[in-house]
Formats: sequence, C-alpha cells, structure tokens
Amino acid sequence: MAGGVGSRFWPSSTEDNPKQFLDILGVGRSLIQMTYDRVVKIIPNENILIVTNQRYKAITQEHLPELPEQNILCEPSRNNTAPCVAYTALNIEARNPDAVFAILPSDHVILKEQAYLDNLQAAFNYASTNPAIVTLGIQPTRPDTGYGYIETVKDSENDILKVTSFKEKPDLQTAKKYVALGNYLWNAGMFIWSVKTILNSFNKNAPDIISILSSNKSKYGTPGEQEYINQVYPQTESISVDYAILEKATNVFTIPADIGWSDLGTWSSLHAFKNKDENECVVIGEKTHLIDTSNTIIRSDSKKIVVVKGLDNYIIVDEEDALLIYPKADEQEIKQVVKILDTKS
Repeated sequence: MAGGVGSRFWPSSTEDNPKQFLDILGVGRSLIQMTYDRVVKIIPNENILIVTNQRYKAITQEHLPELPEQNILCEPSRNNTAPCVAYTALNIEARNPDAVFAILPSDHVILKEQAYLDNLQAAFNYASTNPAIVTLGIQPTRPDTGYGYIETVKDSENDILKVTSFKEKPDLQTAKKYVALGNYLWNAGMFIWSVKTILNSFNKNAPDIISILSSNKSKYGTPGEQEYINQVYPQTESISVDYAILEKATNVFTIPADIGWSDLGTWSSLHAFKNKDENECVVIGEKTHLIDTSNTIIRSDSKKIVVVKGLDNYIIVDEEDALLIYPKADEQEIKQVVKILDTKS
C-alpha cells in the first residue's frame, strides 16, 4: 500500500512527494524501495503489486522500474484501506483465484529482516491451509500511545495466537496496562490471507464495498480495468480495513513478531529509531549546531548554518519551502495543522 500522504511527517512529506518516496533514513533508498528489497527475497518480482493513488504512478515507476506496469494498481480517490484491499483482492483473483497474498505498508522500517521474512512465510503457510486472517503483531517495547493494539488469547504452546479484539490508540495508563498484561501486541497493519478468505469476509462484513467493485468483474485483468475502477472506486465508503473487516471477523489470528519494526509514522518515531547524541538529540544534516538542547530531532538539508539553543523535546524540520518548529509532545496536531494550511492556500 503506497497511496498515503504521510502528513504527520510534514514538511518533508508532501502531497507531491509523500513519505514512502523519501530516503528518510539517509541510506540511499526510499522507504518503498526498502520494502520492495525485503519482500522480493521470498516473493517473485512479477507477484509484487503496488497499490497507490493514480497521481503517484509515475514516481512509483521511477522508484521501482523493475515492476511490470500492470503491477501498479492506481486508485482514483483516497477511500482509506478497506476499498484498497478489496480492489487488490479482486485484481489478484483475476490472476489466480487460489492465491494467498500479504498487504504490507510501504513506509515501514524493519531491522531484523530474516526474522521478518520467517514470520511472513509462516503466515503464508497458515493462510494457505486455513480460512484465516493472519496479522503480524509486534512485541511492544514500551507503552506507546501512537499505535493500535491487538488483544490475544494467552497460549504459550502455539506460535499463532487467536485474536480476541483490536484496541484503538490508548492513553498512557491504558498502554502501560496492555504491556504489563503481556497478551497485547502492536497492530502494524500487515495482513496475510487467501483471496477466497478475504473476499468471503468482505461479502459478510462489508458487502457494499465488494458489491460496488464487483459490478463488472470481467474488467479485472483486462485493458479496461483502470477505466472501470475510475468509475466505481470513488463510490465506495471511505473506511479502514480494521473497521470494515478485522473488528467484525471471528477468524483473525496473529503471529507475535520481534522484527525491529517501526512505522516511522511521526517525527518522534524517527527520533526513537535513530542513533542519538549524548543529549538524546538526533541531527539529520551537516550544518546544524546545538547548544543546551536535548531530546530534540532536527532535520535540515539546507546549505545554510542552523544553530539551535535552549530547546528540549522539540521537532525542527527545515525544508526549502517550509520550516516546522513544534513540541514533540504535541506532534499529533501536525496532521491537523497541515489541513488548516491546505484550506488557506
């Protein structure tokens, strides 16, 4: 999935160049390229699909020229993840109705790659022999309030656990309780299922979405698919797959995964991920100088010298056409700030 804007990473992530196409870690590869680099080790290139907004088709081709053009599925509107998943399932069904596939965000970082691939393969194996929705649940390392949580049945004998409920992003006290209980995992938004299982779940739990997208199934896998999708896709409800499917389904299982995961959803998550100096600061850029500054992340690729003094727990991002200086504690507001700016522009 590569159609999001990543507005909480503003001003680096923008409508024209969103987060998944940025080399946010400074390693020479964008996040979408890093995601591709991981999965191509167990999934053939011809079986890797990118689902993105149609405005990002060209940039997707620039970042992943090895993919066949027909493997870039273009959404004509942003309707959240449930229609995205349904469209993908119908496209894959036309290719291979017996397929098992994973839905993976394109903008995550995973440090323990082999552990990730082993867990992903285990999920494929389970989903291919059981009518199950499988998710990779991340072992929490802290009581984080920025993630949703997966409640599981305590079962020390099995590697794949039954999911009893999904929890929205909690407050700090609730997050501490989840971590202490030990049977809660972070919801990383990585799902594995067979085409038949997920389409059955849509028919049961979100029939309107699948009905709209299936009004002329003969179009899938043909040159007329894009024109058809352009007509019907905007008619679907804008809703996440979590709300439409996962919270209603009774056949959800999870594999607890210790894979060095970060969704890099916010500047604070990047701060937590990167190596820090003796004052717990992260500096991205060569001409930044800090004085009496702590717990702060500064990103500046400009040629000018940047001097920061006396700040604690801040985000500073200097881009060519925007400068952000914001308390880390209030970073969840950035998404709303971007919306306000959009209405004024």
